[in-house]
Amino acid sequence: MSDMAPPQLAVIGNSAIAALIDDKARVLWTCWPRIDSDPLFSALLGGADPQRGLMSVELDGMVATRQAYERNTAVLTTLMTAADGSAIRVTDFAPRFKQYDRIFRPPMLMRRIEPVAGNPRIRVLMRPTFAYGRLDGTVVPGSNHVRYVSEAGSVRLTSDIPVAYLSAEAKFAPTKPVTLIVHADETFPSSIEEVWWSFLRQTRQYWLDWARYLSVPYEWQEAVIRAAITLKLCSCEETGAVVAALTTSIPESPRSGRNWDYRFCWLRDAYFTVHALNKLGATLTMERFLDYVRTVIATETGPRLKPVYAIVPEHSLDEWIADALPGFNGDGPVRIGNAAAEQAQHDVAGSLILAASHMFYDCRLPKMGDATLFHELEALGETAAAMAFEPDAGIWEYRGRKAIHTHSAAMCFAACDRLAKIAHKLALSQRETYWQAHASRIRETILARAWNEKEGLFASRFDGSGADASTLLLVELGVVEPTDQRFVRTVETLQRRLTRSGFLMRYDENDDFGAPETSFNICSFWLADALVAIGRRDEARALFEALLARRNHVGLLSEDIDPVTGELWGNFPQTYSMVGIIVTAMRLSREWIH
Repeated sequence: MSDMAPPQLAVIGNSAIAALIDDKARVLWTCWPRIDSDPLFSALLGGADPQRGLMSVELDGMVATRQAYERNTAVLTTLMTAADGSAIRVTDFAPRFKQYDRIFRPPMLMRRIEPVAGNPRIRVLMRPTFAYGRLDGTVVPGSNHVRYVSEAGSVRLTSDIPVAYLSAEAKFAPTKPVTLIVHADETFPSSIEEVWWSFLRQTRQYWLDWARYLSVPYEWQEAVIRAAITLKLCSCEETGAVVAALTTSIPESPRSGRNWDYRFCWLRDAYFTVHALNKLGATLTMERFLDYVRTVIATETGPRLKPVYAIVPEHSLDEWIADALPGFNGDGPVRIGNAAAEQAQHDVAGSLILAASHMFYDCRLPKMGDATLFHELEALGETAAAMAFEPDAGIWEYRGRKAIHTHSAAMCFAACDRLAKIAHKLALSQRETYWQAHASRIRETILARAWNEKEGLFASRFDGSGADASTLLLVELGVVEPTDQRFVRTVETLQRRLTRSGFLMRYDENDDFGAPETSFNICSFWLADALVAIGRRDEARALFEALLARRNHVGLLSEDIDPVTGELWGNFPQTYSMVGIIVTAMRLSREWIH
């Protein structure tokens, strides 16, 4: 089977569910009823020629498609044109709007098919799977709906398309717009047409209003807004969790075995998302995430916080293989759950304190951070102070070795340093002195043991020599100043040792699977940020523009870029990558012109 990069995908959602739709208007991935649940549509991992686990609209003689989001929304349109000039437009969204003083975000996908030219002939397929691809749904036609039933669950498709066409998967010629609504297996009590227009209008307005109040930079506004909306779609508003991506097991590179389930909340990744949205003024995600963290802390029964939790924190993340799904392009395994939950990663406390620190400074928040929250965070700070120089799996989650990783120690420093600053803000002078002492102790040790004079860089781990892109964050975390020549030399050394075809790899040492083959997108954004810090803005802009050029047709990025082909690989959309667009754009953009 030939290698094929992941298809052109767009995302719709409502912060409860999400769907990945390709440029042929095929819904290839939707977990149901939450973004970490069993995939109702699983064709993305169904092999090279999926025949099940999808929802599609087939246009006879189709020769061209054009897909785009409605401006500043999560409403997606796909224009499909046939050889005879006939054409249809498919509009997709998941309802999200304010109703009864709360956000209405049901597990529901809404799709509209409109004939826009000629006399198109189409076929609509709905082929859900259950139990991670093990079961197909039995088709049970109704009056204006079709039920898909299995021993593992059921779902309903309500439509004004004749049920005979839907249940038989027969071709027909639509003479007017038709609507499909995928929803819970229960009676749909309203007019399909009225609900379509009502939900579309309100969902469209919700996103337009949300985008309107973002504090976007002068340059690259469309890219930043699209990234922000995508990050919002990667949050589970119900609990406050923020997932790393919406998919599992899209490989980082072909046949690499680097297939992971990213549909969970890494506390580190969530911090980066919160940080980016805070920069734009979208603070509600942070507030909900801190609620989630409080639940994590209250329910954790082990001796330490895990690096990653399920959307419902008590749920297990035990890792297993879904054998009924062959994997993307047949490139398995398909992993469900993530064994990283059992690893020691000592940057966790720092990530949470960094995420929460904004609460003490932003006067726009309805409830700011106070002494009570500060004392809760101090417990995390004590963990950071105690574990700063203990071996762990590190930010890259090595499964086969432990070390004292420079990034983990730096995050422990950041935890103590930010607590000292918060204590100063709250006029708690004794606590400020206490945390300053811890921060100074950790910082001095990092500078003494991570710096490798011979190699000319801050190494990946203490007393080591490996190049690691995460050391580019040392300025951001406050460990060193950007004028420190050790940091400048680190940037230059990392460029020389880690750059492949213009983009940055994570590290240059073998890991559990050998040497990585693709560049990790967030690392290239970190490099651009570091170049800005040391005064090389033109070089940073060139790198940023090159990264933007690698976005797909609707402005989204996955986890990795193949340095040879330029193709996107890895789970999709990757929150790290979308964060990079926002943060780097805001650093590089020119000031607003008055």
